Amino acid sequence: MTSQEPASPGQEPATRQVTEGRAWSVPGVGILVLGVGLLLAGIALLVLGIAQGGDAGPTALIVVSILLLIAGELAVQGLTSVIAGEARAVQLFGRYRGTIRAPGLHWVNPFARRRRVSTRIRNHETAVAKVNDADGNPIEIAAVVVWQVQDTARAIYAVDDFTQFVAIQTETAVRHIASSYAYDTRGSGALSLRDNAEEITQRLSAEIADRVRPAGVLIIESRLTRLSYAPEIAQAMLRQQQANAVVGARQRIVSWSSAASKPPSRSSTPARSTSDSGQEGSADGGAR
Repeated sequence: MTSQEPASPGQEPATRQVTEGRAWSVPGVGILVLGVGLLLAGIALLVLGIAQGGDAGPTALIVVSILLLIAGELAVQGLTSVIAGEARAVQLFGRYRGTIRAPGLHWVNPFARRRRVSTRIRNHETAVAKVNDADGNPIEIAAVVVWQVQDTARAIYAVDDFTQFVAIQTETAVRHIASSYAYDTRGSGALSLRDNAEEITQRLSAEIADRVRPAGVLIIESRLTRLSYAPEIAQAMLRQQQANAVVGARQRIVSWSSAASKPPSRSSTPARSTSDSGQEGSADGGAR
């Protein structure tokens, strides 16, 4: 639900998003008792008026009973129960009037429409998607996102179906992240999907949050649940990784052997020998 502001000639009309506000309501327990009392009184007066005949007095009783029944019905129709983990968005004559979040029995305008919105924490797991990574290698990737409705007005009026909106935007963000980074950088120092899972998930959460913000949704956490090469290249990439591991191990062995074969430094040996000779000469002179 958006409202358009007048635009100057040559410009597109600007839209103003509706944000959540507090709806007017009163405690409903007292209204419930009053409504039941009015209905019972109206029924009693109606029976009494019909029993007494068609005189002026009974006719007045019938009119009063009808008014009491109408008042009692309006009192009961305005009652709205809200349970924990849910909210009620109040809409009157096509306009958003606020949201009720406090659990309990409330009474609002009986002519208002009250739409239920769940504010519980939800999980959404994407289907396994086949995407080419930054190096062009096909990979399979999936993720799970934990989210919650933060702004009920935007969730209802800004998008058609906020649950489906979150699902589609999450899958889009997962595909974009997967195609932006390589699966394995082979020690080059750049971010990779396999070696930098924490950084990748943080960026994934930030991108999903940015995409679903117009729907009033809060992203709590996101994690990759599947990450692997596609089956058609999995064996080839595994052999390549094994070959790279063997080459790396040989390079480390060669570097260790080169370090072990270097002769020790003798720069300090002559100084110690001269010092020792001087001490021995002093000792011989003293003995003589």
